Amino acid sequence: MIRKAPISMIMTENVITLKKNDNLEKAEHLFKKHHIRHIPVVSGNVVVGMLSYSDLLRLSFADVTDNKDENVDALVYNMFTIKQVMKNNIVTVSSSNSIKEVAEILATREFHALPVVDNNILVGIVTTTDLIKYLLKQF
Repeated sequence: MIRKAPISMIMTENVITLKKNDNLEKAEHLFKKHHIRHIPVVSGNVVVGMLSYSDLLRLSFADVTDNKDENVDALVYNMFTIKQVMKNNIVTVSSSNSIKEVAEILATREFHALPVVDNNILVGIVTTTDLIKYLLKQF
């Protein structure tokens, strides 16, 4: 294991993003198409929020319907905006932060992804899955 290894070694660089004025149906489509669970919300290249798949599931009636009635989800999604559902005041890390520092943040906070930001510009995202994969390669 490389001591002080930067998070840039394991982060995803080509980040799928949303804008505040995108709709929740688009968000659901991106989550499913790319098999991801977190999407930064940006204004230009600046992170203004984070939307997780769990945030969408909280709005969805998928648990009480049989998940075949997409009209129910569409109706609910039209009642809310990304701006209303996304998390604000996002914790970010720099690409030079060490993997250990990022692991400590994720281990002590209640979220599973962090945008990687350099000079206020989104350059990547790192998730708990990225950390687990990195640790598995060490064995």
